[in-house]
Amino acid sequence: MNVIGRVKELDEIEQCVSSGRPEFMVVYGRRRVGKTFLIKEYFNNRFSFYATGLLNGKTKSQLKIFKESLIEYGDEEKAIPKDWFEAFRRLRKVLEAPTVCRDVASGRRVIFLDEVPWMDTARSDFKAALDYFWNSWASSQKDLLLIVCGSATSWIINNILFDKGGFYNRITRQLNIKPFSLGECAEYFQSYGFTFTKKQVIDCYMVFGGIPYYFNLFDKRLSLVQNINNLVIDPQGQLHYEYEHLFSSLFKNAATHVKIISVIAEQKWGVQRTDIVDKTGISDGEGLTRALRELEQCGFIRKYKNMTSKIKGSFFQVVDPFVLFSHYYLQDDKLTDWLKFYKSAAFYAWRGNAFEIVALCHIQQIKKCLGISGVSSEEYSWKSIQKNNGAQIDLIIDRRDDVMNICEMKYSDDEYVIDSEYEKEIIHKVELFRKEVEPEKALHVTLVTVSGLKKNEHSDVVLNIIKGEDLF
Repeated sequence: MNVIGRVKELDEIEQCVSSGRPEFMVVYGRRRVGKTFLIKEYFNNRFSFYATGLLNGKTKSQLKIFKESLIEYGDEEKAIPKDWFEAFRRLRKVLEAPTVCRDVASGRRVIFLDEVPWMDTARSDFKAALDYFWNSWASSQKDLLLIVCGSATSWIINNILFDKGGFYNRITRQLNIKPFSLGECAEYFQSYGFTFTKKQVIDCYMVFGGIPYYFNLFDKRLSLVQNINNLVIDPQGQLHYEYEHLFSSLFKNAATHVKIISVIAEQKWGVQRTDIVDKTGISDGEGLTRALRELEQCGFIRKYKNMTSKIKGSFFQVVDPFVLFSHYYLQDDKLTDWLKFYKSAAFYAWRGNAFEIVALCHIQQIKKCLGISGVSSEEYSWKSIQKNNGAQIDLIIDRRDDVMNICEMKYSDDEYVIDSEYEKEIIHKVELFRKEVEPEKALHVTLVTVSGLKKNEHSDVVLNIIKGEDLF
C-alpha cells in the first residue's frame, strides 16, 4: 500500500473493515485531496464492485457506464438498466454470486461508488434507488461494506450526511479527507526524491496548501519558485485556472460560494455573517447557512466566535492557502511573473500573512509543542473594538486549564529579533485584550516563527517559542 501519512484515516478504515457488521461509509473532502486514491490503495483496487460517475453525463450515460461495471464484475445482462432501481437490483445479484470478489483480509464484500453526485442527474431516481438498495437489503448483510465518495461536497453533505429521509441515521462512518499537514508534505517530497528543506516545504504550503495532487505536478528538476511560476502563474500552467474549476466541481451553485469566498478573503481577520449579506446581496437565510457550512466542511473557511462584542455572531475566515493565493494573485492576472515578484517588498508582505494561515492550519501541532495536546481549547483571532491605537491578535488558544496563549506569527529568514517597538506593541496588545475581554485566565505570549527567536533584552516578553520545524 503506497499511502503517505493518513494515519488517522487508515485506522478509521481498518475499524470499519473489522467491525463485523454492515457498514455504510461516506468519504468526502475538497477536490484533489486524494479521496479516491486512499480507498483504492487501501483495498489494492480489489472490490466486489466499483463504479464511478460520469462528469456532466445525463442519466442514460450514467446508467450505461454503470452497466459496463456490472458486466465487468459478473453481470450477464447486457442491456442498459432502464432506471437506477434496476441497476441496483442487478448489483445485488452480482454481490450474491458465489464467485464475488472479497477483501482478502476480512472476507468482506466491498462496494465502492465513486463520484456519486455525478450519478444523481436531474430528475433521475438515483438517490431513491440507493436508499432502497441499502435499507431493503444491504443493511442486513453483516459482511457488506458500502463506500460512497464524491468531490461535489455540497451534494454529499445535503443528500447523504444531512438527509432527513432514508439515509437519516443510516450512515455508520464519515471520513472527511483533509489536506496534508506539513509533516505529511515533507514525507511526500522525500519519498519522491525532492530535496526541499523544511523552510521550503513551509513556503510551498503557503501557496499550494497540503493538496497531494498539486505536488504530483511538480518537476523535481526545478526550484520551488520555478514550479510556482510554471504551474500557477503562467497562463499555460496546469493550475492557472484551478481556482475556477475548484468551486464548480464541488458545489452545484458555485457562483454563490465564490461570492462568499471573495468577500471573506478581502478581510484578513474574517467577517461576520451580516457583512457577507451586505456585500454579496445574498439573502440571510437557509441558502447562506448551507453555503457557509459547505465551505467550512471543505476546509476553505473556519468559523470562530466573536470575543469582543456582546452581540451574538461568529466570524468567518478563509484558511485555505491555495484559495487565498489564487484570490489575491490570479484574479484578473494581477501577477504575471513569480520569479520577478519573488523577494520583492510585496512578496515579503504576502509571505508574512501567508505564514499566519499555515500556523492556523497546524493548531494541533502548536498545542503539541506547548505540551497541551490533551487540554480542551477553543481557537480564535481577536481585533480590538478600539479604533484609535487599537490592536489585533493572530491566534488565541483559549484553554480549559485557565490559560490563554496569545500567539503571534512571524516569518523571517533568520532568527526573529524583537526590538523595543515590537515589545511595546505586544504589551499593548495584551493589556488592551485584558481590558476589553476581561479574561479570568493567565495570558501567555507565544511566538510562532520559522527560524526561532534571537535572545535579547526585549525577548523576555515572549513566554513560549515555536519554530517552523516544530510544526512538522
